Amino acid sequence: MFYQITGKKIDTGEALNNHVKSSLDNVITKYAQRPIDATVIFSKNADQYVCEAIMHLSTGLTAQSKTSAHEIYAAFDATSKKLGTQLRRYKRRLKDHIQVRSQPVELSETPSYRHKIEALNDSDRKTGQPLTVAETDQDLDYLSVSQAVMQMELAGAPVLVFRNEGHNGVNVVYRRKDGNVGWVDPA
Repeated sequence: MFYQITGKKIDTGEALNNHVKSSLDNVITKYAQRPIDATVIFSKNADQYVCEAIMHLSTGLTAQSKTSAHEIYAAFDATSKKLGTQLRRYKRRLKDHIQVRSQPVELSETPSYRHKIEALNDSDRKTGQPLTVAETDQDLDYLSVSQAVMQMELAGAPVLVFRNEGHNGVNVVYRRKDGNVGWVDPA
């Protein structure tokens, strides 16, 4: 598994790197079967350390967590605990659904849209209109609706765009204001 441990204006040091690797190895061996990579970013916000971790699994799941604490090790330990909880729930849901995926999730290429902020003139910036910020190319996962909802909840994302396994159409699941999950399936 590939680890990327970085600090924003913080020297992580060898001891912290070893602690991160050993803790994540324990979480992975307990709950995940085929991890791909893990990215851990440490930063400092006023008097607290912030730890953000993102883990990718070969099944297509992206688990992420962000916590803060007064000590850097405590911030990471809380993040690691959250990742463990997410992976445990994911594993339990897979067992509950009796669904075994022998192959990694298929991906489909999507076009990317780029918006150059430098091209805007001063009058465009003064209008107060929000800028369109382009993302890089994204791969859409082929998922069932229940898998998409599960991945959205585990990632803590407000919305997830995916390809429906049933008919290969692009679908969207999102968190509604009333707390329920909405599903858009265009005809």
